[in-house]
Amino acid sequence: MTVVTVGVHIVDILARPVEHIPQGQDTVLVDQIRLTAAGAAAGTAVDLVKLGNDVVTMGAIGDDELGDFLLMILAKRGVDTSRLVRRAGEQTAASILPIRPDGGRPSFHVPGANLGVTLADLDQGLLRSARAVHLGGMDVTFGLGDPAFFALLDEARSSGAVVTMDLLSEMPDLLGLARAFLPHVDYVLPNESQALLMTGAADVESAARTLLADGPRGVLVTLGAAGSLVVTEAGAEHVPAIKTDVSDTTGCGDAYCAGFLTGLLHGQDVPVAARWGTAAAARVATGLGSDAGLTDLPTTLDLLT
Repeated sequence: MTVVTVGVHIVDILARPVEHIPQGQDTVLVDQIRLTAAGAAAGTAVDLVKLGNDVVTMGAIGDDELGDFLLMILAKRGVDTSRLVRRAGEQTAASILPIRPDGGRPSFHVPGANLGVTLADLDQGLLRSARAVHLGGMDVTFGLGDPAFFALLDEARSSGAVVTMDLLSEMPDLLGLARAFLPHVDYVLPNESQALLMTGAADVESAARTLLADGPRGVLVTLGAAGSLVVTEAGAEHVPAIKTDVSDTTGCGDAYCAGFLTGLLHGQDVPVAARWGTAAAARVATGLGSDAGLTDLPTTLDLLT
């Protein structure tokens, strides 16, 4: 059964380790530079494939060389890109990430074609028949905040699909707009900062409960090295992170989403699926880029034994 990812597609250009930006035209030697398929839809799609799912991704990219690269690398990783729309004259979204020695990741970003995605760009028939739909970056794909898209998500859910949602920005106005999706999704997976900014709550658990009241079945707040907080009607549970040697935190949230959704599709309950997400994130943190370190489901689950 197909998993569909919808939303943000980005080319990441990463370098590590970067301790400072050189003055003038000076050069700093680094150990590694990579280009990867990233973003809350594309990066999650790659991770979902690595975890054994059949994945189609939907969204918009430019007709530039970055778009050519993104299509190539997604196809190489096994993602079906046939529903990606190419915008004439537009830039494919891209980020430059100088990765600090501690794994931190400041960024330089151009949003590109992601901002213009609309319902007309999506294969509505496939969305209705999907086993699961992951919405990646609904806070920055402004055209999808559409009642017709909400109705489509409701149709997919009524047909048995699981709908999950991740976010991209840390801008209060954009995150506030994304709350409109919550009655139409099953699980929302913000990071700590996003949860607090979306709600204005004083603490993470209060923020999660506020989001839960908007309609999803569960709220999973990722907390970086502190793990994640899982809140459902049954209560709140802290899921600890897995200790690992961190090289780069880029894409850990996308991997968490992919592991969590894979767990659900394997019939796991929400807390166990959250542990699958935790394991996937731990694998990704060991390498450079949003797909590094993650190879397959069995080696990922080995971290939980």
